[in-house]
Amino acid sequence: MLTVLVLLPTAVAVSLLCLPRGTPRSVHVAWTATAVVELALTATIWLRHPAGGGLSHQERARWLPSVGAGYHVGVDGLSLPLVAMSCVLFLACALYTWRQTDRVREFAVLFLFLQSTSLGLFVALDLILFFLFFDLSLVAMYFVIAGWGHRDAARSALLFFLYTFTGSLALLLGFIGLYLAADPHTFDIVELTRDDPLAGRTTHGALVLLAVGVGLAIKTPTVPFHTWLPPAHTDAPAAGSAVLAGVLLKMGTYGFLRIAMPVMPGAWRGAAVVFVVVGVVSVVYGALVAFAQTDFKRMVAYTSVNHMGYIVLAVGAAGTLGGDGPAGDRARHLAVTGSVFQMVSHGLLTGALFLLCGVLYERGGTHRTAAYSGVAHRAPVFAALTGVAAFASLGLPGFSGFIAEFQILTGSLGPQPVATGLALLGVLLTAALLLRAVRQVFTGPLRLPPTGPGQATTTRSFPDLAWHETASLTPLLALAVVLGLLPRFVLDVIEPASLGVLRLLAR
Repeated sequence: MLTVLVLLPTAVAVSLLCLPRGTPRSVHVAWTATAVVELALTATIWLRHPAGGGLSHQERARWLPSVGAGYHVGVDGLSLPLVAMSCVLFLACALYTWRQTDRVREFAVLFLFLQSTSLGLFVALDLILFFLFFDLSLVAMYFVIAGWGHRDAARSALLFFLYTFTGSLALLLGFIGLYLAADPHTFDIVELTRDDPLAGRTTHGALVLLAVGVGLAIKTPTVPFHTWLPPAHTDAPAAGSAVLAGVLLKMGTYGFLRIAMPVMPGAWRGAAVVFVVVGVVSVVYGALVAFAQTDFKRMVAYTSVNHMGYIVLAVGAAGTLGGDGPAGDRARHLAVTGSVFQMVSHGLLTGALFLLCGVLYERGGTHRTAAYSGVAHRAPVFAALTGVAAFASLGLPGFSGFIAEFQILTGSLGPQPVATGLALLGVLLTAALLLRAVRQVFTGPLRLPPTGPGQATTTRSFPDLAWHETASLTPLLALAVVLGLLPRFVLDVIEPASLGVLRLLAR
């Protein structure tokens, strides 16, 4: 079933390219129908996932036996929530672009291919398979940004590709280091996790972790590897930004949990404090720079650096094992669980915020917050949904962001009290910057960007959300509320897997 889940979008994409060019409506129907089927398949896999955790729905096939690489896929509590979140977000993007008319077939093909590569990475249990999907996602997103972006899209797409491709090369070097350390040589993640090939090899382990860590840090991205992110987001189309932030950034943080921590436990414990520092710097720096932005979309992009920093802080704190007994173990379990929950929450909320940025740009032609005020007078539904997304992103109780950040901060406080205290500053700054942006754009006297010289800004139109925009945004925000009020059904899946990571880390 996992193979069908991964390959179906690409099969539909190839069909769209091979069949006679259809109308934009027929392409949208095919794209949306595929996204619905993918979500249904994911729901079936979720319902069949064993309650006790562990890998399920594993599929194996011979691929490159001469080098120890094979087709091996499966899901557990680390990957299944990300697969589900990705399918929800890709469906939201399909609905959001329902009225798009610019090269719709090519746009749909790229997004369908992106869905395959994203899901393939999250279910991959072989390092070469992981690397393959990692790299292919870069190619698809490059063309999305360059082909349908705004302003300096070609330069932003090139910067995105070069930065992240450099990260993938570092990742490949690390994977080869793991392969050479294993006896017998293999790229299978399950076998590498079981055998701990770097045990007792301090220098080798440090170099491999450096390569893997840099590759994943660029993708996450953390400070100082974040500079590709703001221009890529600012110039990408709204749906591209939503997938880039909601799905592709999670490939980095997921890699820490799937590969770096369980496969290299000794090296991770030795470098855990470094990741704690990087996480805290990303939290505070991302919030401070976001606070200084006058562009709404660029501000949201920097909040992604901030929110990804919480995840890096949590996984770093989980590696600082000490003699603090069961209480410390419970705290680290909470931190790892919170990091996975944060990935899901951030995907839903930041995906919604970027789609809302797209609505603002489509109506007003700019993301500059100073060009707007009083928009709620013309578009009350748009204002209401943006307000909900902003409050949810700042971690207000009742939303998924609160559950995630509470778990991360509570779990990190015991192992790393000073770092966690500094990270709280990021929570305050994020709240301030989001509320300031919402107040500036939606309250006060009506002011809209003029469409021509001498035009009064109060006379131009600013339509409220259309049906396809509402249909794409409402499920994302509704899920954020459901996860904030009833998180147990997701936590029951995550917690056994996060406990397994900690057991491997402590061996």
